[in-house]
Amino acid sequence: MPQDAYIYDSIRTPRGKKKNGSLHEITPTDLLAKLMTHLQKKHNLDTAGIDDVIIGCVTPIGDQGGNIGKTASQYAGWDVDVPGMQLNRFCASGLEAINTAAMKVRSNWENLIVAGGVESMSRVPMASDGGSMAFEPKVNLHTNFVPQGIGADLIATIEGFTRTELDNYALASHQKAVNATKKNYFSSIVPIKDQNGIMLLDFDEHIRSDTSLESLGQLKPSFEEIGGLGYDAVALSKYPQVESINHLHTAGNSSGIVDGASLTLIGSLKKATELEISPKAKIIAAATISTDPTIMLTGPGPATKKALKMARMNINDIDLIEINEAFASVVLRFINDVGIESLDNINVNGGAIAMGHPLGATGSMLMGTVLDELERRDLTTGLITLCVAGGMGIATIIERV
Repeated sequence: MPQDAYIYDSIRTPRGKKKNGSLHEITPTDLLAKLMTHLQKKHNLDTAGIDDVIIGCVTPIGDQGGNIGKTASQYAGWDVDVPGMQLNRFCASGLEAINTAAMKVRSNWENLIVAGGVESMSRVPMASDGGSMAFEPKVNLHTNFVPQGIGADLIATIEGFTRTELDNYALASHQKAVNATKKNYFSSIVPIKDQNGIMLLDFDEHIRSDTSLESLGQLKPSFEEIGGLGYDAVALSKYPQVESINHLHTAGNSSGIVDGASLTLIGSLKKATELEISPKAKIIAAATISTDPTIMLTGPGPATKKALKMARMNINDIDLIEINEAFASVVLRFINDVGIESLDNINVNGGAIAMGHPLGATGSMLMGTVLDELERRDLTTGLITLCVAGGMGIATIIERV
């Protein structure tokens, strides 16, 4: 008989900008370790009782290489008995870490796990680890690979989204994030200090309070040039019903490149009682899927439908939804896919367009964000979903307890 997996807590760092960002001086190992120390002190954890540490990281090389999950726990001074691992499901890595932890607990083999993710994108640039998906010609020719931005523009073209619609969505993301920051809605944020105790960052510094439709409208399309180098032709060969791709995504209506880390503490109800911790929520269902890898970013809808079916729920049973704003068209396509009539319960405090997308950490960050808001509004159910490279998608449904 499987036991339920509970979320005891979910915390995160602020997101630091890539260019002249406040977290650049902190290594990803140190960033994770600071969260681990905070989590240990907050709950008075005897770390010898932690069965595993699972950390998502999309670019596990350089500062982020060498099993950062184990390295960070050692650097944090956790007990030598604590094992650790790193996993990579591209942008889903942070949520996949949580889902994997939940599976371990549900199996009854383990009872207390720290899951999360990290990405220091100012220190380890995206795609630093290479890989045949994007960089081996015979592979990407065979698989009809195009960069994600081309996929996002292809979605916008097929769905008939306009530049104004995408920019309007981006503007709303910034406005909601500005409001949430001013009102301290992100209670899961742990301020980051340097080794001398000097405050480095206690808010998401990628948010722009001066964003306007006019400023967004002045930005040039980010993927038109690379599309003209042959990637548009690859996408059009897969989607011959499309005459040409409208390049509508810019730096303003796409997710920001940032640094950040997040941790979620997961365990059984029995372990929570032993530790005298009151769980915040229960993980009801978790799903992964894969769709066409060329358009690449349509996974959130099918993944959500799969998770809802597992949970015997429908989309109207979900109080709050957090979908990663990789690109504005991804969210708008998701709304069409699952039949949502309004944006009222989606990314209510903004998303990655405003705050940034630290690849391996985002899924776990979204867990903390939805928990913060469920508690603030005294609501019950939450959904977290992300599009994923290679055409994959991921979704997790939680219920407050």
